[in-house]
Amino acid sequence: MAVSSRRLQKELMDIKKEGTPVGIELLKADDFSKWILSVEVLGDTVYKGEKFALMFRFDNQYPISAPAVQFVVDDKWSAPEHPICASILGSEWSPVLSVVSVCVTIQSMLASCKVCPCLTAHTRAALLTGRGFSSA
Repeated sequence: MAVSSRRLQKELMDIKKEGTPVGIELLKADDFSKWILSVEVLGDTVYKGEKFALMFRFDNQYPISAPAVQFVVDDKWSAPEHPICASILGSEWSPVLSVVSVCVTIQSMLASCKVCPCLTAHTRAALLTGRGFSSA
């Protein structure tokens, strides 16, 4: 079994055994190449209470290399040409980080938004979860 598969198997077992932090939910993890999680934004922010779906894609070098992470509109469409730009997914990636820790970071980033000039109302609405995903 590849290092990436062993690591993801461990992370998945930890999620199933210990659960996830408040506002984070595993939606889909059928294999070790792609997972989808939802992140609910907490706190006083423009995104308060909204849920966003995140797609994680893993290569054979995970956890040595960072996963590719992007917002997902539904299970048929995503924007692979627009991965989430966060320092922990690039130059500050460390193999000690996990899928859950990345979700917590993105949740925190969204919670810190008081005004978001980068998203139009249409784009923001399109990024909300619940369009084609189920937690089953």
